[in-house]
Amino acid sequence: MANFSFDIISEVDLQEMDNAVNQANKELSQRYDFKDSKASIAYDRKEKIVTLIADNDFKLRALTDMLVTRMAKRGISLKSLKFNPPEKAFEGYLRQKVDICMGIDKEKAKELTGIIKNLGLKVQTQIEGEKIKVSSAKKDELQAVIAHIKGLDFAIPLGFGNYR
Repeated sequence: MANFSFDIISEVDLQEMDNAVNQANKELSQRYDFKDSKASIAYDRKEKIVTLIADNDFKLRALTDMLVTRMAKRGISLKSLKFNPPEKAFEGYLRQKVDICMGIDKEKAKELTGIIKNLGLKVQTQIEGEKIKVSSAKKDELQAVIAHIKGLDFAIPLGFGNYR
């Protein structure tokens, strides 16, 4: 008897994130209210951090709005961002770091496996690092789990992969 499975993952397409930041920077260079400003949006792909620098709180909110709008248009979930509090930078400017969260941490994984077990289906869940493997003898039960998880408003963005 065959055993079917899939993985529940939480990832961000870093190339799409790069594109969103580039579009936001392009908009920044064209906006009149940012003329003669040292405001910037920098993206460190390796560290998975976006750094916003603005003259004041108002411009920082405008930068955040530009970035968030571009991300939403590119299909990147805003749940994957963790906005750190703004800090003072050079010459009175404000700097805000935005962490891009990837992977499912232990607490969220335990919460998710509990939700799946409460469905009452004959499926097995297994936490494997930053992902959760769900397996069952019936594809219908796996599809029911996927449908239920898609309907949840979970704290992190969830995706599915590695269907077998």
